[in-house]
Amino acid sequence: MFLLLIFAFLAGVVTILSPCILPILPIILSSTGTKPLGVVTGFVLSFTFFTLFLSTIVRLIGIPADTLRFVSVLIIAGFGISLLVPKFQLFLEILFSKLAQFIPQGNTKTGFWSGILIGLSLGLLWTPCVGPILASVISLAITGTVTFDAFLITFAYSLGTAIPMFLIMTGGQNALKKVPWLLSNTARIQKIFGVIMIITALGILTQVDRKFQVFILEKFPQYGANLTKFEDNEPVRRQLKKTMDEPKGIKAPEIIPGGQWFNSEPLTLSELKGKVVIIDFWTYSCINCQRTFPYLRKWHETYREKGLVIIGVHSPEFEFEKSPENLKKAIVDFELKYPIVQDNNFDTWRAYNNRYWPAKYFIDKDGYIRYTHFGEGAYDESERVIQDLLKETGTEIVEEVSNPAYQIYSKTPETYLGSERFSEENVTFEGDWKVSKEYRNPQKGATLLLNFEAKEVFLVMKPSAGTSRIKVYLDDQFKEEITVDSDRLYKLITLPAPGKHILKLEFEDSNSQLFAFTFG
Repeated sequence: MFLLLIFAFLAGVVTILSPCILPILPIILSSTGTKPLGVVTGFVLSFTFFTLFLSTIVRLIGIPADTLRFVSVLIIAGFGISLLVPKFQLFLEILFSKLAQFIPQGNTKTGFWSGILIGLSLGLLWTPCVGPILASVISLAITGTVTFDAFLITFAYSLGTAIPMFLIMTGGQNALKKVPWLLSNTARIQKIFGVIMIITALGILTQVDRKFQVFILEKFPQYGANLTKFEDNEPVRRQLKKTMDEPKGIKAPEIIPGGQWFNSEPLTLSELKGKVVIIDFWTYSCINCQRTFPYLRKWHETYREKGLVIIGVHSPEFEFEKSPENLKKAIVDFELKYPIVQDNNFDTWRAYNNRYWPAKYFIDKDGYIRYTHFGEGAYDESERVIQDLLKETGTEIVEEVSNPAYQIYSKTPETYLGSERFSEENVTFEGDWKVSKEYRNPQKGATLLLNFEAKEVFLVMKPSAGTSRIKVYLDDQFKEEITVDSDRLYKLITLPAPGKHILKLEFEDSNSQLFAFTFG
């Protein structure tokens, strides 16, 4: 256990070098009117608490995590305003002075308690670059199982992060006091920091921080991975397995009835007790989900007679995916033979407090969640979990873990075209377009240009009436004409090797609806 604490602490220290610290760095640098000790104290307490218990809080009292995030954003923005408006700053100082009367003597200065409040907000707002150690703790927290070991690991990690944070703030404050130019312009610098805090708060509120973080990690994929690589060693893996395998987990939420079932009569987890169950949240136009199907099919065929039941919970991302006919066709097209249930109202999704497509929850014979995985990858690890859980039922497992190689070449992020989630970074539109929240409808003669770096390009489309024809060009060279005749994901480009290219689409009619580009 001591080894894990050391590595968790070091992982926290190294985090200050990761791109994930960038969204909150302006807030740290702007906390000039507070005591650094207060900020880091609040941060350590908040990050430790919310990492371990946020899922449980959301599940028990029904307050969405985004609501707590919104409150934290308001607090950060409030402190930014206080740096700009002296009267508001005076109001806060009076408020904290009154509160300090109820606190035992010691750190009773208003700067310490305002720092505590900022730190508490940072602990909730910050999303770290997760390495193996913290990922294991988060997996436990998601299942509602928090052990004393998990608490110590999380505390060590947050303490490691807090130390360089403390040094940055202390160094900044010392510079303000000792550098003559900074000293003579303290008021002006304070106002600049106030503006920075407000802009940062707005960025966090609109999730620009997450988009920026994703952008950095996609542009420099090895950077974040290399920072957490030192954690990935055999002694740490052994200790993690020993520590994280001890708790049983919590009971898996029941599948909420009401959705249409395919490939099976309606099932419940209670009637499947004694079997190993995988709950797989997916949606049929999602390329990330589609790339998991070969593995799911293999596991279903290999282990169904040994007691494995895979249940696909189809929670639709787009409105057209709610159609039972569309889903039935997709199930046939993808050759999915295991039970699948529609979750059009996201009832089961919410019961699991799920946030991702795809997401897999591995449930043991007694109905406890023992392992979770979000997104693609980790197929060998997932199959080993299946085998271990089946062995607990008394089933003999002789199969070797062997899954096809997994590799994604894309550096271009998923690009949504509807107004609700559109990013203009790599897409240009020409001609007439009609825009809705979910999709864009090109009018006859319109064109679209897309800059991408990938090996494959996909586009979620549906015909608005009849069929639609689209000409596809790659780097100004005509490739093919495709017909949009159903509501699904279309493959537009397949290259022999990944690279930077320009895709051009010419629309010969006004009958297509374009939802999102994805890449491989």
